[in-house]
This record gives sequence, C-alpha cells and structure tokens, in this order.
Amino acid sequence: MSQTTYQIDPAHSAAHFTVRHMMIANVHGEFSKVSGTFTNDPENPSNSSIDATIEVASLRTNDPDRDQHLKSPDFFDSEKYQQITFRSKSVTAEDGELVVRGDLTIHGVTREVTLRVEGPSPEAKDPWGNVRVGATATGKINRKDFGLGWNVALEAGGVLVGEEVKMSIDAQGIKKA
Repeated sequence: MSQTTYQIDPAHSAAHFTVRHMMIANVHGEFSKVSGTFTNDPENPSNSSIDATIEVASLRTNDPDRDQHLKSPDFFDSEKYQQITFRSKSVTAEDGELVVRGDLTIHGVTREVTLRVEGPSPEAKDPWGNVRVGATATGKINRKDFGLGWNVALEAGGVLVGEEVKMSIDAQGIKKA
C-alpha cells in the first residue's frame, strides 16, 4: 500500500473540547464543521500529513448563552477569527499510534502542538461506492497560550474557566480519486 489522500467528510466529522468549569466539573463542547484532507502512508508514516479547518461559528455547548459568550471577543472572537486550523509538520509511529506535531492556529495565534492519532481504521466501502477511513486525534492545550485569557475569580478561590483544554477530533475521510 502506498500513500493515500482522503477528504475529510464534514457530515461525519467533529472537533470536541472539554474544559473545567468553576473548578468542580467539566463542560463539553463541539465544533460541528470540520474540513480538510489527510494523507496516510502506513509504510512510511513520515510521508503522512493532516491539513484541517474548523469553523468557529459551528461551536455548540448545549447552552446558547454560553455559546454566544464563547464566540464573543472575550474568547474566540468568531467574527474576526472565523477558523481554527491545524497543519501537520511531522508524523511518527509510536506504540501503535501516530504522533502528529503541527501548527494549531486559534484566535490568530499559532503554536506547535502534539496530537496522538488512533487510526486510521481499515478502509471500508460505503453504500455509494466511496472508500472511507476513520481516525481520532487527541491532545491538550492551554487556552491562554492562544490569547483566550478571559476569566473570573471565584469568591471561594479559583477561577470560573480552567486553562487546560482537552480536545479530540473524530474524522471520517473519503478516498480521493
């Protein structure tokens, strides 16, 4: 098998995040519009790559008021910074996973991050004749590193929103002809 490129299927892909709220519980959210491509070379992972774009306006946390606040200039400023992007710089195989290092851009700030990728799955043909694979990438960032510094001190100590953000991207790709 050689290098194969897949188009990310936005209808079957999403980016999820988890952040601590009031220092007592996690809040989960999702960006439902993910697009881009990924290339897989199982024989030589260093030839693999990921190029993904997330639409900030697709953010949902099951609370419309919180969603609006997260899209405001206090956080993502979705009118000014409409997309989050990830461009891989290197891919290596370690312990049965792919380790992808690349540039993540959020809120106009680019930082190198490391994602661990489970997959891609074996190829499967869908009912319409497309060849598909799936993969899940996970990682952690500090939101303050990307200019998302808004917070409120709590009376009992601590802050309203945690700094560490856990993220995962579930992507399904369609093999490009």
